[in-house]
Parts: sequence; structure tokens; C-alpha cells
Amino acid sequence: MLNNNHVPSFDLQEQYRMLEPEITQAVTEVLHSGHYIMGPQVEAFEREMEAYTGVKHAIGVANGSDALLLALMALGIGPADEVILPAFTFFATAGAVARLGAKPVFADIDPVTFNIDSGSLEGLITPKTKAIIPVHLYGQMAEMDAIVKIAQKHNLRIIEDAAQAIGSQYNGKGVCSFGDIGCLSFYPTKNLGACGDAGMVLTNNDSLAERLRILRVHGAKKKYYHSILGFNSRLDEIQAAILRVKLRHLPEWTKARQEIANRYHAGLQMLDAQRRLSTPKTRSNATHVFHQYTLWTENRDALVRHLQDHGIGTAVYYPLSLHLQEVFQVSGAVPRELPNAEKATQCALSLPMFPELTAEMINHVIGQINLFFNRQ
Repeated sequence: MLNNNHVPSFDLQEQYRMLEPEITQAVTEVLHSGHYIMGPQVEAFEREMEAYTGVKHAIGVANGSDALLLALMALGIGPADEVILPAFTFFATAGAVARLGAKPVFADIDPVTFNIDSGSLEGLITPKTKAIIPVHLYGQMAEMDAIVKIAQKHNLRIIEDAAQAIGSQYNGKGVCSFGDIGCLSFYPTKNLGACGDAGMVLTNNDSLAERLRILRVHGAKKKYYHSILGFNSRLDEIQAAILRVKLRHLPEWTKARQEIANRYHAGLQMLDAQRRLSTPKTRSNATHVFHQYTLWTENRDALVRHLQDHGIGTAVYYPLSLHLQEVFQVSGAVPRELPNAEKATQCALSLPMFPELTAEMINHVIGQINLFFNRQ
């Protein structure tokens, strides 16, 4: 059971405890079936995800990183191509681009939403640019109308990295429905998380869907007959069965996350008004599903220590922006300055956020944050 005086940044045990009978039954049925890879559970989950997202094709894969790699492969991205993506995000987005021999071109972010700065994109486009990967960070979608307009103007493809944003909307339209392909991760800590690795690619394009289905099974449409070079990225039946159970609860979990965020907003509004920290801001034309509740504060490191001393877990997503990572340094070259991304690595702090947080736990977090700043 959760302890109100100890607040972890994330907790999976309470969710499992609540769902244990349903998950046990679902897993047992798979084990009894003797069908463990890409069988009826995967097919059913794909259909249910199509209904949930409103996207025509949902294709289960092994994990979110593979989803990105498969999306790039399906669009023919390869050596000498350039792909624009935000510098402030998880490594997998850039890693998938680099694995194919293409060049990640790093864009700065909007410091209000932490998403890619759409106003900076046109200045990064060259004759080698083939695609843009907007990452819908922390649970709020990037400015997709502007990004789509730019992509259409320059004949670029769009891959939505929606690993943290399942269920979010922009101008009333759902995530993964703006780009050529959308990518989801079902890593256990995600809003919809498996009990292991799992992912998905989604598209409204029939030919891309067919190519993606072939790519995930070593490039074979018919078993043992390989038309293109793919790799093994299959969603297994047990994970699909578990995700089907959890998908039924996702709307209530999303609502709980939004209610927790509202409690944080209310409890920290005075500090926000005093500009001692900045709470997450949701665009008027967007919905936020709060995969993370991420503050911006220049006193981050001292605040982290204070919260740790009082039993409160936090997380820093992310401590080093991608354009400064060693793996992307070119000998003799000076990395381009991306001030907002660089500042975010020093100021972003994610508070505890999971649907099972109690009112007492939330109040404990709010109280300790206010105490810290009022002592300054």
C-alpha cells in the first residue's frame, strides 16, 4: 500500500494490485492458448487501438524505439538524409535517425511547453531534409498545424513521436493522426504501460501500413520469403493481453492525472505568480494528459535535495540535451547553441505523477515545495 509520507516519483505496484485479477486471467488465457507471438491478442489490441485513436492502422511492435526506427525505414530515410527533431527529448528519437545513417538536425524548444519550437524549423531545412519528428513531450502535443504547414510547403514527411502523449489532442484532433506515421511506447511507466517492452506504429496510409507490417517481420510478407530488409520487432501475446486490460482503464487514469495536475496548479499558483517557479502550461487549443508534471525552476537542484529529505521522489527529464551528447559530437565542430533546450536541462523538474497518488500525498508534495521557497 502507498505511504502518504513517502511519495515516489512513480509507482507501478499499486496499479498492479488493483488490476491483478484481470491481468492474471488475461495472462493465464494466453499461456493456455500456446500462441505467444503476434496472435489473436495482438490483433484484438491493434483493432482496439485503432478505435481508441481514430487512426486507420495500428501495428504492434516490440518497443517504442523500434517504432521510430520502423517509421523512418518505411519512409525511406537513409544515409545523407537529414531529419529535424527537438534537442530536448529522450535519446531514442535521435538514435533511430542516426542508426540509419541519417543526420539528426536539432531544433530548440518552446520553454513554455518544452515542445519543438515550430518557429525555428524553416531555418533548419536544407535540400537534404526529408522529415520532421515532433515529440509530444510530457503529454502535450506540439504545434501541429504550423508543423504540418511547413512540412507540406517543403514536401517533408512527419513522424509523430507520441510516446508520452497517448490520448492527447490538438485542435480537437487526436495524437498520431497529423503525421504520416505516429509512434507509441508502452514502456511500463507510460500512461498506458505494458509489463515489459512494447510499442506501436500508427498510420492512415494503406501502403505505409503494409510496408510497416512487412518490416517488423524481417521484411517478409509471406513467411520465409523476404522482399525488403526488415528486422524482428514483434509484439508478443502476453503484453498485448495485458495492454488490452489496461486500455479499458486508460480514460479514467487520464482523468486522474489531469485532476492531480489541477491540484498541483492550485497549490503552487502563488509561487507561479511570484515567478519563483513555472507550472506546466496547457495551450488553449490542446489537451494535456500529464505523462509528467514538469516544473521550471532555477532553484531545481536545491529543491530536489529538499524534497528527497522529506521522502518525495522527483525526476529530471532530461539532464543533457541531445545536441551536446558525446555520441553526436563531430571532431573539431562546435555544437550550435540551443539556449532554451540547454536551460531546460538545468531547470526542468518532474514531480510525482501517477493515477494512484492520494490527496494526502499531493498535499505533502505541495506543502514541501511551498515550505522550500518560503524559506528562501
